[in-house]
Amino acid sequence: MAQPAFNRRLKILYAGFAVGLVLFILLLAGAERLGMKPRMIGYVFMFATLALYASIGMMSRTADMVEYYVAGRRVPALFNGMATGADWMSAASFIGMAGTLYLDGYQGLAFVIGWTGGFCLVALLLAPYLRKFGQFTIPDFLGARYGGNFARFVGALVTILASFIYVVAQIYGIGLITSRLIGVEFEIGVFVGLAGILVCSFLGGMRAVTWTQVAQYIILIIAYMIPVVILSQKVTGIPVPQVMYGSVLEKLGVKERQLFDSPKEVEVRRLYQARAADFEAKLAALPKSLAVERRMLAARVEALKESTRSSAREVFTAERALKDLPRSEAEARIRWDAAKRVAAEKAERPQAHAEAYPGKDKAAAEVSRRNFIALVICLTIGTAALPHILMRYYTTASVREARTSVVWGLFFISLLYFTAPAYAVFAKWSVYNDLVGSAIDTLPNWIVSWGKVGLVKVEDINGDGILQLAELTLHSDVIVLATPEIAGLPYVISGLVAAGGLAAALSTADGLLLTIANALAHDLYYKMIAPHSSAQRRLVISKAMLLAVAMVATWVASLRPDNILFMVGLAFSIAAAGLFPALVCGVFWRRANRSGAILGMVAGLSLTLYYAVITHPFFGGSMAAAWFDIQPISSGIFGLPLGFAVIVIVSLLTREPTQDVQHFLENLRYPQMRGDPVPLAGVVKR
Repeated sequence: MAQPAFNRRLKILYAGFAVGLVLFILLLAGAERLGMKPRMIGYVFMFATLALYASIGMMSRTADMVEYYVAGRRVPALFNGMATGADWMSAASFIGMAGTLYLDGYQGLAFVIGWTGGFCLVALLLAPYLRKFGQFTIPDFLGARYGGNFARFVGALVTILASFIYVVAQIYGIGLITSRLIGVEFEIGVFVGLAGILVCSFLGGMRAVTWTQVAQYIILIIAYMIPVVILSQKVTGIPVPQVMYGSVLEKLGVKERQLFDSPKEVEVRRLYQARAADFEAKLAALPKSLAVERRMLAARVEALKESTRSSAREVFTAERALKDLPRSEAEARIRWDAAKRVAAEKAERPQAHAEAYPGKDKAAAEVSRRNFIALVICLTIGTAALPHILMRYYTTASVREARTSVVWGLFFISLLYFTAPAYAVFAKWSVYNDLVGSAIDTLPNWIVSWGKVGLVKVEDINGDGILQLAELTLHSDVIVLATPEIAGLPYVISGLVAAGGLAAALSTADGLLLTIANALAHDLYYKMIAPHSSAQRRLVISKAMLLAVAMVATWVASLRPDNILFMVGLAFSIAAAGLFPALVCGVFWRRANRSGAILGMVAGLSLTLYYAVITHPFFGGSMAAAWFDIQPISSGIFGLPLGFAVIVIVSLLTREPTQDVQHFLENLRYPQMRGDPVPLAGVVKR
């Protein structure tokens, strides 16, 4: 089919899908008003969307190598932009972005700036050149540009590591969404999500993933927009949240000044400060303090059992406290230190939402500034080096289409990113006005529902039966998912938001799993181990790798390793430090050679991982070991310059690239607008 006719057919098809989706939502809204139960609405959203993705995956199945790896290189720029938007709009963007802005205010804008700014680098530095190169994967380019399989091997390892951490975060998000949407346990929810991932990508590879992602983008952007538009209408009377949230932010600032210094809030913060001091004393007295705590709790249990005035609930609570007590000094040190940090954080006066670079003094404000800048740099550079995003530009019909595709992708991504700050402000306004100050026994049902998932916690530390701000803990991942319930909207909107979050997580997980499977099957197996294997065998290996990696990632996600945003940030740091220097030098610096690229990738990756390990509690590290007080999410800020420095120094000290590589680079630097591939003769054989 000719490309213009193909484009028209796609536009008609997906426009009809968007209209059908709106009608489907209206139908479910009517069913809810007639008495349809929330649980049933959740099931309908869940299985209707999974059935849609499975149908697209089945219809897009293929055994053709070019179709499987790069969707036949015929995806129009508009639709590749939508697919890129869905591929990019991960659970971190859909679920975590607004939540981070809710909790961190101005500081959270680092994510908005970094993630959007990165696409400018993609358009200018990499996308057209990779499309001109015209192969399948990012390690393909590294192997061709730097000659030999060692550079390909290192590039594949960095690709697999960054993508695996990122995909674990997506599956973690899927578990959160499905556990709330259909009421199953989190651990079961992640495996339900696994089925959704596999039906999209297993049979059709990039071809199936691309057309599924276009549908997923339509679902996720509608799901993201509807709640905040309704909330904007409810709060301001005008349904344009991107414009109106500024006026609400001004009122929020007034509310914050009243709330933060109220006598009740000050009292609660003082109690949390006392708790932090108590844990500090226990930590200092270990192991004696653990034994004393165990004796005291055991004595309390016995006293409650012997007393005729004790209730069964009091006895149960005391027994549970004794059972949950750390069993060893090492465990006590970890748990009590974490509890101390939580209490100390709650004892601090909250920062104003619009306060730039918050801190107690100039030194703390400077630390905030440094972390803001470091995070922006890591996210911007990491965006430009993420393999699953760069692979999307192999799928367009030409270099011109690749450039245009980046612009469309940035447009579709900006629709969500310009809305996330409004989400945070409207949600915070609703919480401060409608929730804080309420009687705890009259709190809405969503507090209990999300509390079961572990994303909401209420503690009446002063025992007055009234909820104070410091007594409420909201995880960043809950803000978007719970906003419809916070605003009192019909449950069908909650189901729609969950379906949108599921679409965001699935779309990114599909792209990431395909990237990992291709790196294993194409770059490691075919290019390095069995170069004479048939196309059919390569496809079988790729699908087997996809299934195996999906199972391992799902198992890791079921262990709840950390919050979504940190895992995603670490993936960006790894991509920035491990791939970006080699990719950019490979395009723009003739003198960059194989030794420099290999050592640069290894050095950048190693330093990034080392810093993350020594500073993040999950790995047993501590911020006491931090350099310049930089948070571990920005660990790539150290690996990135080291990677560039090593490439430059080693390349200048060793032999310059061959004439074949120089000729390859000359062809690469001047993209032919028809997208003809770069001559590779004499380069990839080395």
